[in-house]
Amino acid sequence: MAKILNEKRVIEYEKEYKVKVVELTEQLDVKAIEIAEILGLHPMMLYRWRQEYREGKLSYESTRRVGMTAKKQKTSITDKQLSELEELKELRKKNARLEKENDLLKKWQGYLAELKQKDSLS
Repeated sequence: MAKILNEKRVIEYEKEYKVKVVELTEQLDVKAIEIAEILGLHPMMLYRWRQEYREGKLSYESTRRVGMTAKKQKTSITDKQLSELEELKELRKKNARLEKENDLLKKWQGYLAELKQKDSLS
């Protein structure tokens, strides 16, 4: 996972962990910033990992070191966090569907109001 390299709280993450986190952001329909928050990572670190992954630069040999504060040491993805991310994904899908239904009902209501107005004019 991660190891603290000195007293300044510089943490070096293993390549496997970075790849798992990046793949998680791509598999789930959740914003990367939310995943970073759940995992206790700085969003810019996650964005950089995603960019390096896309460019093929994410490798086993060397990793960058990034300074982290003591309160952001949580680095492993727990089952609870994974289930929360999946629930968030499902809720977003449901919300999008309900918004579409609501828009359709508003259009239908407008159409009926138009018909009623035309009938009253004739």
